[in-house]
Amino acid sequence: MQQKLSLKTASNSPSTYTGGITIKSNEELDAVRRAGKVVAAVHEALKQALRPGLTTKDLDIIAEREIRKQGAIPTFKGYFGFPASICASLNEEIVHGIPCNRVIRAGDIIKLDVGATLDGYIGDAAVSLPVGDISRHAMDLIEATKISLDEGIKAAIPGNRTGDIGAAVEAYAISRGYSVVREYVGHGVGRFLHEDPQIPNYGPSGMGDLLRPGMVIAIEPMLNIGEATTRVLDDQWTVVTADSSLSSHFEHTVIITESGPEITTGVM
Repeated sequence: MQQKLSLKTASNSPSTYTGGITIKSNEELDAVRRAGKVVAAVHEALKQALRPGLTTKDLDIIAEREIRKQGAIPTFKGYFGFPASICASLNEEIVHGIPCNRVIRAGDIIKLDVGATLDGYIGDAAVSLPVGDISRHAMDLIEATKISLDEGIKAAIPGNRTGDIGAAVEAYAISRGYSVVREYVGHGVGRFLHEDPQIPNYGPSGMGDLLRPGMVIAIEPMLNIGEATTRVLDDQWTVVTADSSLSSHFEHTVIITESGPEITTGVM
């Protein structure tokens, strides 16, 4: 989920701050890892449950039950008034879909974005899943978005900059003929859902904030089959493609370490 949050620094936080970006302590990083495991478990539960005939609200109920079973709380619920525990976005919906009584049908693409808070720290991840048999062009879009996330993660190393992540995502997406959503970006994550720095899904490389060990970021490319232009529905949350083309979204929470990027939110 992306919605810019006004940051407040907890006075008792062991984090160090550089230009508004938190460098987490080892204890904080362990807490982020635990939260990430919760998110991974929720995604696995949703993947196992997903089938045609369910509603997006059914999936929200499953997710909240699993989050609380793991001893965590749903990060998204109540965030700026968001009414559900997860975001569930179908087909032309890019992000921030509100779970409701809409029935999931065979041939749909569903994007499931999950946030969980455990011991004060947050894990955040999204996945795009096929519902039953889907078209070849829809599956190609999902696969390309997943690989673009992988490319972005590979660039998340100390000494690189946030622009290097975005440039890697964009280069792969364009090579496959897809547009990259620019209005919604990745972000830092930790005690708050949206911390600095922002992580655009486009370049240029060599620009942006310096990546340092101890930073925790959410990288989340959104690729469209059609144009990159978006619009927001009347519910003031759901973001769709302006031309009604299919969209796909993947996200992982990643720790920047000396030995390379560490994914905390499991395998998708």
